Amino acid sequence: MEKNTVWAIGLSTVVLVGFFAAQTFLFPPEPNQNQAETQAQVEKSESAENASSGSTESVLSENAVNSDLSEAASISSSSTEESLSEETFTVTTNNVRVTFTNRGGDIISYELIEKDERGNLKNRDASTGKGVELIENVTEKNRAFALSLGGATHAIVNDIFNAKILDEKDAATGEVKNHKIGFFKKYTYKNADGSDSEFTLVKTYTFKPNDYTFKLDITIDGGENFKGLDVGGAAYTLRTAPQIGPKYNPKADRYEYRQLVSFNGEKVKKTNIGTKQTKNYERDWVWTALAGKYFEFIVYPENKAAMASTVVYDSQIEVGESTNAQLKMTRKALDKTQATDTYYIYAGPRNESELKKYVSEDKNEWGLSGVHFNESLQTSGFLYWLEVVLKFLLENINKVVHNWGVSIIIVTIILKICLFPITKKSLEGTQKMQKFQPKMQEIQAKYKNDPQKMQMETAKMYKEIGYNPMSGCLPMLFQFVILFAMYNLFNNYFEFRGASFISGWIDDLSQGDHIGPIFEHGLPILGWNQIRILPVIYVISQLLFGKITQNGGTASSAQNASQMKMMMYGMPIMFFFLFYNAPAGLLLYWTVSNIFQLGQQIVINKMMKNK
Repeated sequence: MEKNTVWAIGLSTVVLVGFFAAQTFLFPPEPNQNQAETQAQVEKSESAENASSGSTESVLSENAVNSDLSEAASISSSSTEESLSEETFTVTTNNVRVTFTNRGGDIISYELIEKDERGNLKNRDASTGKGVELIENVTEKNRAFALSLGGATHAIVNDIFNAKILDEKDAATGEVKNHKIGFFKKYTYKNADGSDSEFTLVKTYTFKPNDYTFKLDITIDGGENFKGLDVGGAAYTLRTAPQIGPKYNPKADRYEYRQLVSFNGEKVKKTNIGTKQTKNYERDWVWTALAGKYFEFIVYPENKAAMASTVVYDSQIEVGESTNAQLKMTRKALDKTQATDTYYIYAGPRNESELKKYVSEDKNEWGLSGVHFNESLQTSGFLYWLEVVLKFLLENINKVVHNWGVSIIIVTIILKICLFPITKKSLEGTQKMQKFQPKMQEIQAKYKNDPQKMQMETAKMYKEIGYNPMSGCLPMLFQFVILFAMYNLFNNYFEFRGASFISGWIDDLSQGDHIGPIFEHGLPILGWNQIRILPVIYVISQLLFGKITQNGGTASSAQNASQMKMMMYGMPIMFFFLFYNAPAGLLLYWTVSNIFQLGQQIVINKMMKNK
């Protein structure tokens, strides 16, 4: 291989890697109700029923165990309470099924069960066939929405709480309008002056029948001689789930990510976080979120002034080889005898139809207004307007064809037709230059030692024949802009998740196509575990297109010919490895675009030949 070709391939690889690294870091995507099938209810889980035989509205017993508070030794659980046992409880609405444990009053399961008009799960986990489980990596020492008394480094409260069902029913109909469950525990606290006092820690969860946002009220109610709660400058720390579901393999699914999102009331900040890290986010925030491609947790404290400005992001490994992805938010020290902090927590799909409900109070069941949860959506930044146009086309076409894959093909053809006049002009200019290659080579040979003169003579020739060398860049620029917007849209568009194009081949446009596994254990070095056909079709279409366009190229030297050869063969092969596991929707767009443009090129070549 020639030296220049090696350099060209090397530089192209650097550019590609830089581009996708920049993409990763800089631009890291109304339900129908079936009341008969998903009537909201609060019930004890089977494990709770097997463990106890009393009314669910009675105060439950437990076995009192001191909290693991190595850095908060001044706090201990009350020894005067009746012995309690650990139990679980389930709250079911039209949207979610949530399982609680009375150990800490925490959540250990959060399943999305909302159904569409046909009775199918809207958010199905293909690996289990059930609704998506949003809470992963739960352990005895780390659960969802657990509290640490003190700062983010303190261990969670691990005592068994008293529990009580607190449903609120409509007086006229008797239907449950608010599904509530509360957990409470008494603690002894040593004041700064050495005196003892008591306070009760209360966690109350409230759910609406048709909303992915729930309310968490955390109450610290002091007794006699209680003067406030200050453990190292903090009252307590609230955390999200250890990891957001559904489970994924970060080695194989490199298009999945975990992202810290914070909104200060005007601007949103998104930061992709790696693994095995603990980082502090120290900017002002109104709400903060932990997001994946398709699901997220958003925590919105009603009294932001009570919260410390620092949010801790933790991505350590706690379960086997599974990495955590968890936010920890600290409440400032409490200097009064009683306080209730209210948090609105969104736990659901990261899609526009759900998140835009929280812009206007009449769109959500909580009456929240102007909190702008939709700012957490992943967009292309300054190209967001183009995403809006593309989504408008896709969604309206899909209403007719009812297949997102077909919708992608139709949108691709529409875009290629719209760009055809520019493409045609560019290709005609390229064909025209083929005729003047001898004269171009003559100028280059004559003025090879005088680059300035060569440039002047070349410009003069371009003017004489009416050729603008920049005309070939314009369609490429348009296509690059559209490609950039398409990449972000197809890699994050929630509606593509689980959307089938051709059953048995492309069952999910948000994932790569597949026809079977690669060997028994796949190819771990490359992260490939499925045999995919779409990347092969894409590479073939790219090679054919490059072959035809090269025939009308302007290569005028061995160096240029070498570079053209690298572009024609090297780039598609590199793309094959880079995009082997890319979402099928994105590869489908590229492949159809190549095939359609290949046809355009053949037609234009024939027109130019006849002319």
